[in-house]
Amino acid sequence: MGKSSNFFGQPIYGQLIKSLDRTKIVEMSRKHGGEKYVKSFDGYTHLLTMLYAVIQRFDSLREIEPSMTAEVRKLHHVGIDTVPKRSTLSDANARRPERFFEDVYRDLYEANKDILSSDSRRGGTEEWIKRLRIIDSTTVSLFSNAIFKGVGRHPKTGRKKGGVKVHAVIHANEGVPCDVQFTSAATNDSFMLAPSHYKRDEIAAMDRAYINYAKFEELTDRGVVYVTKMKKNLNYEVLVDCMHQNPQGVMEYREQVVVFRKGEINHIARIITYVDIKKGKQPKLISLLTNDFDMALETIVAIYRRRWQIESLFKQIKQNFPLRYFYGESANAIKIQIWVTLIANLLLSVLQSKLKRRWSFSGLATIIRIVLMYYLNLEKFLNQPDADLNIMLAEASESPPLEHEID
Repeated sequence: MGKSSNFFGQPIYGQLIKSLDRTKIVEMSRKHGGEKYVKSFDGYTHLLTMLYAVIQRFDSLREIEPSMTAEVRKLHHVGIDTVPKRSTLSDANARRPERFFEDVYRDLYEANKDILSSDSRRGGTEEWIKRLRIIDSTTVSLFSNAIFKGVGRHPKTGRKKGGVKVHAVIHANEGVPCDVQFTSAATNDSFMLAPSHYKRDEIAAMDRAYINYAKFEELTDRGVVYVTKMKKNLNYEVLVDCMHQNPQGVMEYREQVVVFRKGEINHIARIITYVDIKKGKQPKLISLLTNDFDMALETIVAIYRRRWQIESLFKQIKQNFPLRYFYGESANAIKIQIWVTLIANLLLSVLQSKLKRRWSFSGLATIIRIVLMYYLNLEKFLNQPDADLNIMLAEASESPPLEHEID
């Protein structure tokens, strides 16, 4: 059989992590004290080991060592000279500061955000997309309530389940977190809304958990637009009330100008109510709150609907990476695994943006996991994944040589 048309001298894994500079990463680890008393398992090797495990979706330390041992010759080509023992990786996850992995993620994001934002398939055509930031959080459940304070109670046992809450902010035209914070699941979301982090004319979309009149007033003073969903128990005074109907006399939108009063705060805002119609579900009224009085009603609704982009991101991460089981029981080990998961998500998102062929994220994550240690040209293979199959089919369709031709 002929050689693969996509053969390459570096495994897929090596090409995926080529933007990671070993010297720079080890220096980041040293800055946080992660290289003290280290002989061979430095920050770079630790990062690559964890990335390998996360991409392969391993659920425990027991799976990592034998799998890497089987690939030891290939791993040498990507910078891993020795396979770490299970105890070595466990100790490193407990000892090396998670802030080091946070720095790696933030540095990688800054280096690649222009690639992500330039992909027209990721954003939309609306002029406000580039100005839109989306805020939300997701809870990663843990079995123990001892590490991170849990929220809610188990319906059968009555016990709380521990959890770490991942708070994230994304730019709508990038699709990956530009800011991330970890707290216990019991922490309220509103602390993540920091008006000082926003520039004039930017737009912040969020759910109703972030409603805070003082912060909304500060956003207004800074020239930042917010769009959120109304809570039912809010008290306000209606200044203007207007109904928009279609030619058949059915309400399309209700627009109200209101003022919220709390202490010395008098925050004037606009409430937009519309009928949300989803296939297979009963129509329901949705009320949105915003400080913008100029944009069309349809635009405000479109901005809020775009908020679901961050929900899709959380679903994407949880479905394609191992966040049900952790490689350590300490808070540090849990945070390290989440940071490495975010790094893996960022690397695959950047790759997805570079490819000419359209890949779903789950499809891309699956094929990368299957061929991770194959010697294939990464981008050529993913842009033309059927090339090798066509070669094999062509060779198989040829008639076998006659006996006298073999002699």
